[in-house]
Amino acid sequence: MPVNYEELTTGKYYEELEPGNVYKHSITRTVSEADNLFFSALTYNSAWLHTDEEYSKTTMWGTRIVNSMFTLSLVCGVGVNDVTLGTTMGNLGFTDIKFSNPVFIGDTIHVETEVIGRRESNSRPDTGIVEFETRGYNQRDEVVVSLRRTGLMLKRSTRSDAS
Repeated sequence: MPVNYEELTTGKYYEELEPGNVYKHSITRTVSEADNLFFSALTYNSAWLHTDEEYSKTTMWGTRIVNSMFTLSLVCGVGVNDVTLGTTMGNLGFTDIKFSNPVFIGDTIHVETEVIGRRESNSRPDTGIVEFETRGYNQRDEVVVSLRRTGLMLKRSTRSDAS
């Protein structure tokens, strides 16, 4: 039996993504040493700040910091189930990425996504363009990363079960 993806969709459709809506995501994640090392290895990022504890002791942080691209990917991924699973056609761009505080091995990250704005697509009448701001926080509620992301979102009316 084939998978019914419409039935499994948990993301929000364009019409549901009202500017000002804030989604506090239930997924939290403690970042491990393996996360940092595997991600750094997979992306060929050999920066000593991520991989060498002895070197990192000599820096302003006094220990290794987690690869910022891992942090960015984590906070973007955490919101997928709540906001875009099955309803996005893709990311159109990322802007205003800010790493406000470093993430250390053992930090626990929680995330929220806010709808900043939206508009109809000029070239695809079955979609709209939505701007999101996503913010990741550590266990002390300090912002570790924030970003703006623009997504191409399906309209509910494009689905066969639309009412």
